[in-house]
Amino acid sequence: MNNNPSKVEPVLLEETLQGVRLLKLNRPAKKNALVNTLTREIVRAIDDASHDDAIRVIGITGVGDAFCAGADLNPQKSGDTKRASRSDTVDLVVQLVTGIRVLCQKPVIAGINGIAIGAGLSLAMCCDIRMASAEARFHPGYARAGTSPDCGLTWTLPQALGHEGAMRFLLQQDMVDASTALSIGLVGEVVAAEKFLPLFLAYCTKIAEVAPLAARQTKHLVTQIGLPADLEALVREELRYTGRGLASDDGKEAVRAIFEKRKPVFTGR
Repeated sequence: MNNNPSKVEPVLLEETLQGVRLLKLNRPAKKNALVNTLTREIVRAIDDASHDDAIRVIGITGVGDAFCAGADLNPQKSGDTKRASRSDTVDLVVQLVTGIRVLCQKPVIAGINGIAIGAGLSLAMCCDIRMASAEARFHPGYARAGTSPDCGLTWTLPQALGHEGAMRFLLQQDMVDASTALSIGLVGEVVAAEKFLPLFLAYCTKIAEVAPLAARQTKHLVTQIGLPADLEALVREELRYTGRGLASDDGKEAVRAIFEKRKPVFTGR
């Protein structure tokens, strides 16, 4: 029985199982959409696990029927308990991308249990390995909101899909099912939805059985292939462009259209 009904549920759940640190995005009512509080917790949890010798693999998944529906576009971001400036948000995103792909020396595996849209897709693509539920769905999100990708997606997506594959996916704006995601390279494996979590944990545990030094060195060397000369500068530039797009007349119209569930009318301004 909950004797403290006013207690705030944590936005990120953490569990350790056989050398695996499992992180669960916990805003199910908002489809685990990202707010600064949640992003900050992911950054902290990745850093903590990275420096814990008992942890060999980090798994990221979502609570409920979504992995992550992207950035929370609702101006009333109930999940944000601390107000942050634009520069604070940019710094946080830089820490997220560089923390997962470069600074963390341990394999980070995304368990995509449901929809992954926009920044949620970017989060999944930052991970080293991706496993999807058969019920997972993927959408680029950004162009739909009248802007361009951020959170490292302009680097991670072409790495996985190639230049044309990334351009097609980002601009066609199709909702892609799990089998199509597998065929084009968004994910490396699709498993039955009803067995998703145990199969995801089993895979994370399998990777955790690899010699830690082998895993660290392999991640370091593989990450260097195609790594931008200045990843932080790229992420900051992405965010500048994203902000420019959202602030444009077309960006504002796109967001209005999303909430009003209609087709936007763009003017090129």
